[in-house]
Amino acid sequence: MNAYPPIAEHGIVGDLQTAALVSSAGTIDWWCTPRFDSPSIFASLLDGERGGHCGLAADVGTEEMAIRQLYLPDTAILVTRFMAPEGVGEVADFMVPILDSAPTDRHRLVRVARVVRGSLPLTLTCRPRFDYGRAAHTLERLGDRAAVFHGPGTDLHLQVAGPVPLRAEDGDITASFTLSEGETAVLVLTSMASDGATPPHPSREDISTAFEQCRGFWQSWLRSSTYRGRWRDMVNRSAITLKLLTYHPTGAPIAAATMGLPEQIGGERNWDYRYTWVRDASLSVRALIDLGFTEEALAFRRWLRDRLEADDTASGEPLQIMYRIDGDPHLEEEVLDHLEGYRGSGPVRVGNAAADQIQLDIYGEAADALAQSSDIGGIWGWRSFANLMDWLTEHWDRPDEGIWETRGGQQEFTYSRLMTWVAFDRGIRMATDYSRPADVARWSQARDAVFAQIVERGWSAKRQAFVQHYATDVLDASLLLMPRMGFLSPRDPVWLSTLDAMDDELVRDSLVYRYDPEASPDGLRGVEGTFNLCSFLYVEALARAGRVAQARYAFDKMLTYANHVGLFAEEIGPSGEQLGNFPQAFTHLALVAAAMALDEQLDRAEARPAATPA
Repeated sequence: MNAYPPIAEHGIVGDLQTAALVSSAGTIDWWCTPRFDSPSIFASLLDGERGGHCGLAADVGTEEMAIRQLYLPDTAILVTRFMAPEGVGEVADFMVPILDSAPTDRHRLVRVARVVRGSLPLTLTCRPRFDYGRAAHTLERLGDRAAVFHGPGTDLHLQVAGPVPLRAEDGDITASFTLSEGETAVLVLTSMASDGATPPHPSREDISTAFEQCRGFWQSWLRSSTYRGRWRDMVNRSAITLKLLTYHPTGAPIAAATMGLPEQIGGERNWDYRYTWVRDASLSVRALIDLGFTEEALAFRRWLRDRLEADDTASGEPLQIMYRIDGDPHLEEEVLDHLEGYRGSGPVRVGNAAADQIQLDIYGEAADALAQSSDIGGIWGWRSFANLMDWLTEHWDRPDEGIWETRGGQQEFTYSRLMTWVAFDRGIRMATDYSRPADVARWSQARDAVFAQIVERGWSAKRQAFVQHYATDVLDASLLLMPRMGFLSPRDPVWLSTLDAMDDELVRDSLVYRYDPEASPDGLRGVEGTFNLCSFLYVEALARAGRVAQARYAFDKMLTYANHVGLFAEEIGPSGEQLGNFPQAFTHLALVAAAMALDEQLDRAEARPAATPA
């Protein structure tokens, strides 16, 4: 594992508590267990030598073989096909979703290899490296068809069924074998606590049942979707991805499955995204509700209400911008300097020091999420929310670090002010609609003061646009959310001129930059690519502004940047490559919102009667 596959050359499988990335070469090169934010067992994406991996692939020269990767329709079962002159085979990877309300330390990743034509030689390599490659392990053979890797507090059991002769090599497991047409071989990887009972050896019937259970779950879950628009395959894949990135025991979505993947090859913008951002998760609530997935939206709102009531943050604020998936507010950042980073892109960071930043926009996103249905948390939940709003009336007018978590100092960011306006607006609306006790007069006064400040100080007469913060004329793509949040009409002249200014400064061939770091330094070295979230927000803003043809062109073009199985990372680099952590939930929820907005506008245009010739 000396070469690093492109970030986009991966699919994701998971069981709703953890997730693994499988490359198109058949290698698991990312898996953290027992939770998304646990230390890794496989992390060759961050260090090809030290990170660990599990490969199961055809042993045929690449010049003689074609490889294709796909999902079984409407599922999270990933199939990697190997097509060579002597035969065609495939490996199906899956994890059965765990629907218990309690976390478990036992997780099973199944790999089923079969040959459908001719015969095909295959190789297996299993080289786990525990605790991000920092901890040694020992190997114990359990007969001819099983072994267990003993790590610090965690064991990884390897079990095979079929003609797979396991060999031990320097504490790792390898195998070489050949399958003929109709033959299968099964590899089961089970992670568990070191004091747990050895899992029973898998039978073919057990694996067949697990496969059908996994397929049945995803297809049944997806039937709850109400989306019937023009981009059903991409929207369904985004919905499945958002579900895969949600920790079922708490309902907390994570921002991405990975950590440390760079926004620029060789750069330092390498962050840990395996946590729950209040902003990202709150914005996903609307997308989930619009798609018909109310159970997931309600689960997150319960998690969010628990954070409001906990009054325990590392930042000292009522809410902090991100938490661990169990609600723990402590995310100390550490550099793993023994890992070289993806293609030499160091430092590799675990944890996230941005957790103690002040980002005032999170109060607006949280309020918007809570306002999406009549379930506002009962008496105690409302009291916690009302206390938060009372606090915000005294604390909204402060500089902060802003949505993009810049490390260049606090500013009076326009987006942060916009979202505090949203917080008051949604709070007033809920108090009025549900007759809840609240200081509505005080909240209204604060809401109007925020509105006046944004109009007076966030608007640049020179640029004829709303700007990033009050001390600059630089633009910021986060403000593309202004119309969706109801601050102004999507066809208001001041908004249309802002959109025009963004076209000139931030948009390149339908791809959108967050901001210009040269004009507005963010405290970090290097540059970044265009931000996929912003590109989809741009599509939505164009559609709602009535620029439907332009929106559709931009949307269709963005979809060409998806990888081979419909997934997006955080950014698009200068050569069209995907960069940053992968897959990113923020991008996929914005894709859903853009598709729905565009469908709505196209439906209206098609329903409009054609003009009668004079």
